[in-house]
Amino acid sequence: MTTAQALIAFSVAAGLLTITPGLDTALILRTAAAEGWRRAGACAVGIGLGCLAWGAAAAFGAGALLTASHMAYTILRWAGAAYLVWLGVELLRKPRTAFDTGAGAASPQGGLLAALAKGLWNNLLNPKVGVFYVSFLPQFIPAGASPAGFGLLLAGLHVVMGLAWAAGLILATAPIAKALRRPGVVRWLDRATGGVFVAFGVRIALERR
Repeated sequence: MTTAQALIAFSVAAGLLTITPGLDTALILRTAAAEGWRRAGACAVGIGLGCLAWGAAAAFGAGALLTASHMAYTILRWAGAAYLVWLGVELLRKPRTAFDTGAGAASPQGGLLAALAKGLWNNLLNPKVGVFYVSFLPQFIPAGASPAGFGLLLAGLHVVMGLAWAAGLILATAPIAKALRRPGVVRWLDRATGGVFVAFGVRIALERR
């Protein structure tokens, strides 16, 4: 996989992951609806910082592991491929029919720093984010590239996508929240993401470094 191919492939997978409704989307929409756009923006920045922290840990950890031995890389590659395929199959088998944004459930508490901390801890205390980064990032590091440096680049790219998506969510809170309550929209997003994850998982399993 060349550098350009790695960036394009990661952008597609991370982009789909970003727009697929999850805890981060719910938190941003809920905060925007109940506490206003400023706190929702601060919350989104906190989420981005959490992703960057997980991404840095995965990038440096993977860098050390990939440098250590070929066997370690092979084990990580197969584990990552299996994880992506499992995620994809689960989304294809059991796509959600509804997504509860919980709009109006939150009460305005604290200032911008409190909102930022809420977004940060929402990610740092979510082990699924850590598992995803650890298994996902190393699969898109091309041969010859610095695992730590390129991993940080990919994590930063994902954070930028997340902030752009969060800005869109905040600017269009009502219509987007309404769309995410439609069963067809949620099912389509889950199935599209699931299909991409399965395809990437199979490709990673078959690819030789």
